[in-house]
Amino acid sequence: MPRPPNIPKRRMSISGKVAPQPNQVATLLQQGLALHQQGRFKEAQAFYEHILDLQSNHFDAMQLLGTLSAQTKQFIKAVEFLVKALQINPNHAEANNNLGNALKELGRFDEALVSYEKAISINPDYAEAYSNRGNILKELKRLDEALISHDKAICLQNNYAEAYSNRGNVLLQLERLEEALASYARAITLKPDYAEPNWNLSLGHLLLGNFEDGWRGYEWRWKIENISQTAGIRSFPQPLWLGVPSLQGKTILLYAEQGLGDTIQFCRYIPYIAQLGAKVILEVHPPLVRLLQNLEGVSQIIAKGAALPQFDYQCPLMSLPLAFKTALETIPPIALRITSDINKVTKWQTQLGEKTKPRVGIVWSGSAIHKNDHNRSLTLSQLLPYLPSKIEFICLQKEIRETDKALLAQHGDIKHFGEALEDFTDTAALCELMDVVMSIDTGVAHLAGTLGKPTWVLLPFMPDWRWLLGREDSPWYPSVKLYRQEKGGDWEGVLRKVHTDLSSLNFA
Repeated sequence: MPRPPNIPKRRMSISGKVAPQPNQVATLLQQGLALHQQGRFKEAQAFYEHILDLQSNHFDAMQLLGTLSAQTKQFIKAVEFLVKALQINPNHAEANNNLGNALKELGRFDEALVSYEKAISINPDYAEAYSNRGNILKELKRLDEALISHDKAICLQNNYAEAYSNRGNVLLQLERLEEALASYARAITLKPDYAEPNWNLSLGHLLLGNFEDGWRGYEWRWKIENISQTAGIRSFPQPLWLGVPSLQGKTILLYAEQGLGDTIQFCRYIPYIAQLGAKVILEVHPPLVRLLQNLEGVSQIIAKGAALPQFDYQCPLMSLPLAFKTALETIPPIALRITSDINKVTKWQTQLGEKTKPRVGIVWSGSAIHKNDHNRSLTLSQLLPYLPSKIEFICLQKEIRETDKALLAQHGDIKHFGEALEDFTDTAALCELMDVVMSIDTGVAHLAGTLGKPTWVLLPFMPDWRWLLGREDSPWYPSVKLYRQEKGGDWEGVLRKVHTDLSSLNFA
């Protein structure tokens, strides 16, 4: 950690402790703030820490260290500093608001709500705290209260683009889509380069099946920090291809960007790229390499992170619908372009043994780091009461959460193979051996749908855009049946329907 420049020599008090010179702390604070505002966080931190060396209970230095820690995504440290700052001055509205922000990032939603409400009680005209409070109420599924909180923020500050954007997110969860789109549009009017409402507006259009506007707006994803970081935003000297110019005789790099399911879903475009006369290099996540290595139209497949060969153009897979101007009526068919490894199928057939009951593959939880995981995943304890004994259940998840492990161990009637699933070729082989695959919205659902297996997908009230609204089928996957929540959080209603349909399975 660099020492702050131009720090005056310190003098000693009568007690022998270091005492600040007159105006020294104020000068240090001013210098630290200047560096902080320039984004020179490490240098600013050194100034703030030096102030605390001089005055251990200096409120501004403490709360600024908390703010800086949050800005650098050190949220546990941020909470520690801000709690200490508020012990010095509990009636500081901004520090309470900032503490709420750090607690939110740690998933400590109830505590964050208390902090925001404290900030509002100190400053009843604090528009930002109202909007932040609305965000937390949304996470807590108190949607009507969240909407009121955002409306209050807008009432206090009618040009508050962020509040309009956040309000749109709540309206979307309430399935008040037209109002949500209007709220996003208002945010964009106020702040045209604001990525979040542009991105969310595109998702709303896609959810409604308005693909023309949706695909165009979907390109805003690269401006969203958490998406671009997860996807691994790329920079190439080669130009981005979005439908023009001609690819005849050219080489194009198509690369995966988001989840495994996204990659599987959009690989359907690759044969059409090849038909344009292009040599296709496909870069995907390592677990998908063997599954996709014989995909029609692929000249060379590469694991993400490996050295790339020469190419003329590049395009992320999820921009291909824009390049092909895809409408609901023109979604490319799957035509079983992904196939299972017959040797793997034979291996797993032997592993499963003789079939005496209908076999159903199940996936009840996905990646815990998925932004919508708290809405899309189930616990095993929720699912178990709805699984009829007349069926043989095969867990298609490789990873089991700690909260589910003990319960799964008690149910030997659910087969789980864990680390034996080396990659998606194993999962694909198991899917082939199932009569039905039942999954929440994960990569396995996309894989089973692509393989043409009867696939039941369990969806939250407000699903991901690709599943559209108000329908039990999917234009992306003819073999998929959708089970939708009728209201937010209502998995019981979904699972009752699943239980009825499972009970009617009588083939062996």
